Amino acid sequence: MSRSLSPDLRNALSERLRYYREMGIYDFYCRDAASPPDSAETLALGDSIASPPELYPEHREQMSPRKSAAVMAPSEVSTLEVLTSKPEYGVADPVAALRIIREDLGDCTRCRLHKQGRKQIVFGVGNPNADLMFIGEAPGADEDQQGEPFVGRAGQLLTNMIKAMGLEREQVYIANIIKCRPPNNRTPERDECETCSPFLMRQVATIKPKVIVALGAVAAKTLLAINDSMSNLRGRWYEFKPTGVRSNDPNWSGAKLAVTYHPAFLLRDPRQKKEAWKDLQMVMKELGLKAPAK
Repeated sequence: MSRSLSPDLRNALSERLRYYREMGIYDFYCRDAASPPDSAETLALGDSIASPPELYPEHREQMSPRKSAAVMAPSEVSTLEVLTSKPEYGVADPVAALRIIREDLGDCTRCRLHKQGRKQIVFGVGNPNADLMFIGEAPGADEDQQGEPFVGRAGQLLTNMIKAMGLEREQVYIANIIKCRPPNNRTPERDECETCSPFLMRQVATIKPKVIVALGAVAAKTLLAINDSMSNLRGRWYEFKPTGVRSNDPNWSGAKLAVTYHPAFLLRDPRQKKEAWKDLQMVMKELGLKAPAK
């Protein structure tokens, strides 16, 4: 049963978390459930708080594991949920809630990308009540021009992949880890992902999908806070709950997350399309979808 925290304790927890981040400490671990928290510091350490690892595209994915990987586990009192109440919380209509998040994002200048040639913010598109959500890396040139994710060549391939699953693009929700195009389509930097992904987490909590598909290494490693190769990340399910926010639906405990290749990578290496289709078939089975007859 959840406990309410006093204002003093909330402030203490907030200050403690800020202190750790300023010290460069990002990974926290859960105590054994048998050991009750006995101080503000212990409570602060009680939630799993992880920042994204260093990110690389698929062709540079072979890396050693992180020296300290976050342990994702539930806790009795979620410090982050208490400390980060958002304006959309309590808004029942997901369309209105997403609008609030977009307005809160504004003409974002929170990271360096707003000075590096981006034309506009690419927020996300699709069904706000979607059971299935696709999350990619970052907007490209076409997306930056049109203000919609996955509209270039990679987007056309993603649309075809969605149709092969027996769905239309309008039935799913599509977004990216970051919402501004990096110059020359470079891989997003760690601090850019850290700055932008909280808005994505709020989108996920608002949409409340049953399944999320992480497209590519950047999306997978950011969402899961796991530094591993795509070959190891694919082919299994992960339990995912957006960090730092909470859903307004107490019956939604999170989504199942699967990892597959980014469509842009599949364009560069079409031989991997067969492997990506295996990943999508796993998703289809989970959602009870059948491929349309040819």
